[in-house]
Amino acid sequence: MIEVENLTKSYEGHWAVRGVSFSVAEGDIFGFIGPNGAGKTTSIRIISTLLDPTSGSVRVGGRSVTGDAEAVRRLIGFMPDNFGVYERITVWEYLDFFAAAYGLDRRPRAAAIEGIMELTDLGSLRDRLTGELSKGMRQRLCLAKTLVHDPKVLILDEPANGLDPRARIEFRGMLKELRSMGKTILISSHILTELSDICTSVAILEKGKVVASGPIDRIKQALQPGLAFRLEVLGGGEPSRPALEGLPNVGAVSVEGDVIRFQFTAGREEVPALVSALVSRGVKIVGLQEEKTDLESLFMRLTKGEVS
Repeated sequence: MIEVENLTKSYEGHWAVRGVSFSVAEGDIFGFIGPNGAGKTTSIRIISTLLDPTSGSVRVGGRSVTGDAEAVRRLIGFMPDNFGVYERITVWEYLDFFAAAYGLDRRPRAAAIEGIMELTDLGSLRDRLTGELSKGMRQRLCLAKTLVHDPKVLILDEPANGLDPRARIEFRGMLKELRSMGKTILISSHILTELSDICTSVAILEKGKVVASGPIDRIKQALQPGLAFRLEVLGGGEPSRPALEGLPNVGAVSVEGDVIRFQFTAGREEVPALVSALVSRGVKIVGLQEEKTDLESLFMRLTKGEVS
């Protein structure tokens, strides 16, 4: 649904984006991850037709963002990081204004607004002035405005920024519901916990370049072939280390106190044999636990905290 190829953007010789390429499949929730200043917002504004690239190409739904910007704008709903509201109008009036701006006729406009307010749980606030809304409710309102013309693609720049924990959880729930409705969602964030539960694929950006992209499981496999385990033993990890290192399919062993972490390149079906071999070699096992690599760990391994 979104195809980005060799995208660049420079400002007076400073490269904000350098050779960025990634693709977002239809119906996917795609995480665009990177530290502040890595080029996420610049890339998103190009995808949203708000900036022209220096070079490269972007297509949304098969349409070029530079050659057919109007068609792209009909396909997308863009929620910026920083957004304002007209504080002296009501929630209904705010949504009605944007629905009219998108060209919806009055009768279908009213039906669309009712449906969107129900989806975003704003129905009880329809007559509330937008200036009286909390931060979380304003975020919901901006998402509702983004949805008012029923776009196929949602582009959300740091949508959970500044929300309290409950509001973040509720916002993630809305994104999952939108995906179930067939929406394709590109979401940028530097708060990795916001993305780990909802994204199936990601692009990780640093210094204006993509350092990894694709399904999360595939990136994990490339960084960490096989399985990762945490082994707790009695008597300290160092005395047990030679017994573990002498076994087949074991690598990258590290010890901290009574805990040994290691990579195991065989399948899970071979783990009982591994445990038996360790016991036969005199290792006193307290516990063995498989460790899952989360999105935060991937990010830390792939980036150095550098900005462009």
